[in-house]
Amino acid sequence: MAPKHYQYIITGAGCAGLSLLMRMMQDSFFADKKILVIDQSPKTKNDRTWCFWEKEKGLFESIVYHKWNNIQFLSKDFSTTTSLFPYQYKMIQGIDLYEYVLLKASTFPSIEFKYEKVTAIDTTDYQARVELRSGTCTADYIFNSILFDSDKSNMLTTKKQYHFLQHFKGWVIQTKEPSFNPDVATFMDFRISQEYGTAFMYLMPTSETTALVEYTLFTETLLAKEAYETALKNYINNSLAIADYEILHEEFGIIPMTNQKFSLQKKRVINIGIAGGQVKGSTGYTFQFIQKRTATIIDGLKKGDSHFDNLSFRQRKGSLYDSVLLNVLHHHKMPGDKIFTKIFSNNNIDKILRFLDNDSSIFEDLQIMQSVPTTIFLPAALQELLP
Repeated sequence: MAPKHYQYIITGAGCAGLSLLMRMMQDSFFADKKILVIDQSPKTKNDRTWCFWEKEKGLFESIVYHKWNNIQFLSKDFSTTTSLFPYQYKMIQGIDLYEYVLLKASTFPSIEFKYEKVTAIDTTDYQARVELRSGTCTADYIFNSILFDSDKSNMLTTKKQYHFLQHFKGWVIQTKEPSFNPDVATFMDFRISQEYGTAFMYLMPTSETTALVEYTLFTETLLAKEAYETALKNYINNSLAIADYEILHEEFGIIPMTNQKFSLQKKRVINIGIAGGQVKGSTGYTFQFIQKRTATIIDGLKKGDSHFDNLSFRQRKGSLYDSVLLNVLHHHKMPGDKIFTKIFSNNNIDKILRFLDNDSSIFEDLQIMQSVPTTIFLPAALQELLP
C-alpha cells in the first residue's frame, strides 16, 4: 500500500512547529491543505516559558500571560531601571500555547496529529518522506524542528566553532507579603557569583506576590543539580530578602548557543526552530526568530517559492557578531558580565534590543561595538572573518 500523502508534514510540535501551524490556520490559502503534525507525545505539561520583546500585538497576543513596560539591569558596576517603550516585554507559558493551537487545530478536518517517534526524514527533488514505527508518510514539504542524534554528533568544537549551553533552573514562587513590582522585569542581575562562567538571575514578577526567579548560565558544561537550587535559594534569601515563600512551579532548560551553521533546507525538507538555527548564538533568544522564520515560510509557500535557505544581510552580520562574542567567551578574553555591563551602560535600550534582534543598522552596530574594548573584540572579529 502506498504511503499516505500530505501537502505538509510538521515534525515536532513545539514552539516552531505549532507557530507554523498557527500561521497556516490563519490563512485561507491553507484551508484545504492536508497537514500532518507529528510529535513523540501530546503536549500536556507546562514545560517551559517564553519571554520576548515586541512593539505590536503578535501572533499569540491573546495568550500572553504577563507584560512588563520596564526592565532592570543590575551588575556590580552598573545598575539601571528603564522604560522599554516602544517595546513591551512579554511572557507566554508553554501549556497556554499548546492548548491554544491544538484547540484551533481541532476545528480543521484537514489537520491530523500523530504521536510517535520520528525515526528518519528523507527527501527527493519531488517529495519528502518521514519514517515512523507505524509506517511511512510522504509530503510535498516537511517542516522539521527535530534535532536528530546525527546532528548533535556533528556539534564538535573546532578552531572557529563554539558550543556553549544556556542552561537555567527556574522557580515560580509565591510570597505571603507583597515583594515584587509586576511592571518591572529584571532582565539580568549579574551581582551573583561568576565562578562557573557567565551567570545571572532573571526575575519576572507577575503580581506583587508571585514571580518567576531563574538562575541562568552561559557555559560549556552543566552544573550539578544542587548548584542551581543553592544559587536560587541564596538569591531569594539574600538579594531579594525573602525568607518565607512557596515554590509553585519548577522548570529546567538547556538551549544551545553556537555559531555552528545549521542546514536551513535540504530539497523538500525545511528546518525550523533549533534545528533550523533559530536560536541566537550569543544570547539563546529563540521565540521571535521562530516567528520571523515561520512568517517567511508562509509568504514563500503562497508565492510558490521552493527555496527557504537564503539568509539576509542582517542575518549574516548577526551571525558574525554572535561568533565574535562566543570567541571572546570561549577563550576567556573578557567575562560575560563585564561585556553586558559595558553594552547596557553605554547604549539606549531600544538600540540594544534592535541589535539583539539582528534589526540594527550598521551605524547602530558600530555604536554598540564602541561600548566594548576594541583591543579585545577587534582581534576576535578578525579571527572570525579571516579563513
